[in-house]
Amino acid sequence: MSATAFVTFKPRNLDRYPRLDTVLMVEKALYDNKSDATLTEIWRALPKKVLWTTYTTILDYLEYSGKIHVEPDKTVTWLWNPELMEKVKKQGVTKKDVVKAVREIGDKLYEMESNKKQ
Repeated sequence: MSATAFVTFKPRNLDRYPRLDTVLMVEKALYDNKSDATLTEIWRALPKKVLWTTYTTILDYLEYSGKIHVEPDKTVTWLWNPELMEKVKKQGVTKKDVVKAVREIGDKLYEMESNKKQ
């Protein structure tokens, strides 16, 4: 079994979904406070009020999309690096190359997890 199965983003059951301007506002706040403040502190410091459920849905999406990682101490590690992506594009790396590398990494991680369980 391959560890690289495609996982779809499944947001929580909400009455409303976040608007783009709200997602961008939260994204900017997380980027500005990466690894400095907890998620709750960032939420309280947002320029506009956002419901907690909306905020956590945005966090889930940003983590799913690979832009952030929420640490066990509830701080944020920013992962997205647009400068690196520009370098990759200029060097002519294709999507096929990236998919192959990700699959290899995923398979290695899967093997490591399988070995831990044994």
